[in-house]
Order: sequence, then C-alpha cells, then structure tokens
Amino acid sequence: MAIENSGHEYEFEPQFGLPERLPSDEFIVWQGSPDVRALATSAFHFNKLAFYFAALILVSAWPALESGSGFMAILMSIKWIAPLAVIGMVTVWLLASLTARTTVYTITNKRVVMRLGIVLTVSFNLPLKQVASADVRVLPKGFGDITLALKGSDRIGWVHLWPSVRPWRITKPEPTLRAIPDVELVAEKLREVWTQRTGQTANATPASSETQADRQNNTPLQVRPI
Repeated sequence: MAIENSGHEYEFEPQFGLPERLPSDEFIVWQGSPDVRALATSAFHFNKLAFYFAALILVSAWPALESGSGFMAILMSIKWIAPLAVIGMVTVWLLASLTARTTVYTITNKRVVMRLGIVLTVSFNLPLKQVASADVRVLPKGFGDITLALKGSDRIGWVHLWPSVRPWRITKPEPTLRAIPDVELVAEKLREVWTQRTGQTANATPASSETQADRQNNTPLQVRPI
C-alpha cells in the first residue's frame, strides 16, 4: 500500500505525532500543527460566519432602529438571533481549537505523516515517492497550506481527512497541511527531502491552468503557489 493509516490514541504515541518510532535511518525534518486563528478563518470560515450573523442581527434589529424604538425594544428584536450567533461562533472556534490541538503534521526524510482526529485519532503515512506535486497557499502573517497531490490510484476518504484536505476535491482528495506557520520555509524543506528521496530535481513554477490529470502525470515535484 502506498498510503497507510492506523488508528492510534495520541496519549499513547511511542513518538509524538507518529504511530510508531522512526527507524534508525529516518529522521524528522519538520513537525508542526495548525495555528488556531489561521485555521478558524481559512478552514472554518470564522470571519465569514461572523459577518453572516452580524447581518442577521442588523436585519432583525432594523425595524426597531428605524422606528426610533428604545433600547429594550431593540434588545427584544434580537433576543433569539443574538444567543444563536454567540453559540454558533463559540462552537466553530472550539472546533477549530480542538482540531489544531489534535492535529500534528510531520515531514521526515522519507514520508509525510498526518495525525488527525478529535475523537478517533488516525495517522496517514504518505511516502515522498508517492507525492506528485505540492501546492502552496500563503495566508496572512506567514501561515499557509501545503496541498499534496498523490500518484497512483490509492484514495483517502475526504471525510477522513477533513479539514486537512483541499476544498472541493471530492473524487480525488488531496491531503493538505492546513494553517501551518512559515509555510514557504516548510515547502522548501519538503522540496529538499523529496529531491533527496527520489533523486529527481524539484521544480518551482508559478500557478498555472494545469489540469489535475496533467499534475498527476508530472514526475518532478512541483511546488506552486495557489
């Protein structure tokens, strides 16, 4: 199998973020977790959700505001939507926080390991030789996503990867290191170990209109901004 997964409770990990101790000829190049704020805004759309609830509150309160009603009348007009907004926002932030705390991405000189799961923890091992390309999405303050396109016909369920997966790639899910710090530096490290592992030269090219099929047929690792 090119892609392996194993259920594992992180409290009992023999090595942090990994389902087993690394062999003597393998070492960690980089290891990290998503940033809570960057993950909440990019993967869970926290800011958009806040704008949505703010618009609902404004619409609900507008008749009272327009008529010049008192403060209590305005409060009564939003007595249902305001608590729902608070509950919704807190829930989303909590989910993002739990996801960030339980997610660990590891790049070794042989593979990329993704430890995922809030309730049921699973680890996905992605051998570097099975990585066809890596797309880099830069977020504010140096955070960003690195999406891995895999060779071959192996599939990982989109639901099993979420939110560590590229949006809208359902039929061919692409594992994604989400909201990681210093994303460009991490991408460079990934390119270096991929080159050393495969013996091929990795190329850095600008974003293009290249199709998914074209990307899968590439031999050199392409690290592209998106």
